[in-house]
Amino acid sequence: MKRVIYAWAFLLLLACGKEKQDNRLDVIDQFMQGQAAYFKFNGNVLVAEKGKVIYQKSFGVRNFYTQEPLNDTTVFELASVSKQFTAMGILLLEKQGKLKLTDSLRSYFPELPYSNISVHHLLTHTSGLPDYESAMYAKWDHKKIAFNSDMIRFLSQEKPLAHFKPGTKWEYSNTGYAILASIIEKVAGTTYKDFLAANIFEPLGMKHTRVYNSRRSGERLENYAYGFVWSDSLKQQVLPDSLPDYNFVYFLDGIQGDGVVNSTTGDLLKWDRGLANKTLIGDATTTKMIFPQALSDTIANLHYGYGVIVGKNELGNFVSHSGGWPGYATNLSRYTDDDRTIIILSNNESPSSAIQAALSHIMAGHSVEMPTQHQYVKQDTTVLDKFVGSFTLKGRDFDLTRKGDTIVQVFSSGQQSKFIPQSDSKVFSADGLDVQLEVVPNNNELKYYRVFFGVKQELVKRKK
Repeated sequence: MKRVIYAWAFLLLLACGKEKQDNRLDVIDQFMQGQAAYFKFNGNVLVAEKGKVIYQKSFGVRNFYTQEPLNDTTVFELASVSKQFTAMGILLLEKQGKLKLTDSLRSYFPELPYSNISVHHLLTHTSGLPDYESAMYAKWDHKKIAFNSDMIRFLSQEKPLAHFKPGTKWEYSNTGYAILASIIEKVAGTTYKDFLAANIFEPLGMKHTRVYNSRRSGERLENYAYGFVWSDSLKQQVLPDSLPDYNFVYFLDGIQGDGVVNSTTGDLLKWDRGLANKTLIGDATTTKMIFPQALSDTIANLHYGYGVIVGKNELGNFVSHSGGWPGYATNLSRYTDDDRTIIILSNNESPSSAIQAALSHIMAGHSVEMPTQHQYVKQDTTVLDKFVGSFTLKGRDFDLTRKGDTIVQVFSSGQQSKFIPQSDSKVFSADGLDVQLEVVPNNNELKYYRVFFGVKQELVKRKK
């Protein structure tokens, strides 16, 4: 009799656990359906726990012109999520004894006019190198595709000034990672593309992943997600190639190392497992890769490792990186304490990092506010005056001011965003984002909140 009772109790526990997990996944799906319906999310999503896929779904199309749908094996440009593969390439060569992280940049490219920069500085964005994108935008022939060798030659000839002395500051550097790819080629004696394929993608079984300089190279990938941007004048999604302001997607298309790894959500989970299980380079070197090597954000206390951002928030410790390029927004994050991985790949510049944060909160059991259709509701301007003030949110200061029947958020950097009223207590983003500000009475005082992609955060009102 006791065995029967124990068996029923065990089955009941299993049912309760399944119900809890199913409820969590239902919330994720409801949230993502809302993002697609109200905020035009287009892309692929994967959520895994301890390496097991528990949610994987596609929303929208891989080509807005042909309306071909996305699926689980659709390939996306990863943009800066690519940097961790470049970092891994360097660490593999270090492990093979073919280079040292203390090696100087000029030992590989003596023609470059930048001294005292090490491979470590390049990996951690502490080199102070000038930005090749802005420099080449000003002086490069926009009708000619630049490759890494062109970029290095350009820097050696034009000699744009370094931004700071190596190791004294942190500044995100695409230049550093493009040069790292060229170091890989020089040391390995093969192309960056072939080195990553042979040493990372193939060993991890990443069959859909490759270095790919997009459709303009003349090579076509099957089931490829073309990156689209919104055109205000045409009122539709278009390829960035067709807009003059985006012509850099053509003439910088040959640069590798800071981007251009292309992959799927499923393959990225294989990569994530390779890092989590220390498959490629062993315990000590993997630990070095995800170690907080350089402080990158003093307010959020974020650090940069080698190709990844490491930090801790209310959900725990995480390893993460986002990416952005015209038409693409990507994010790969893992909360290491609970081994939860979230991958968001978008081919219409949907805010993947913000959506990742919301899904991470849901996975941790936190409640979020679901996306809804916002509608303008005219309010008396005196009602909106209660939103006005100086505020702090997670260490960042900003002012809210009223301009007519809108609320304008102004940061110290000068960056602004506009909010439109939907009730006497809520205003929502005029930029089509899932962001709203809310003010509610509490003990004869007013409390202020921001709802950012479902996550509610309290604003602290400051005295001016």
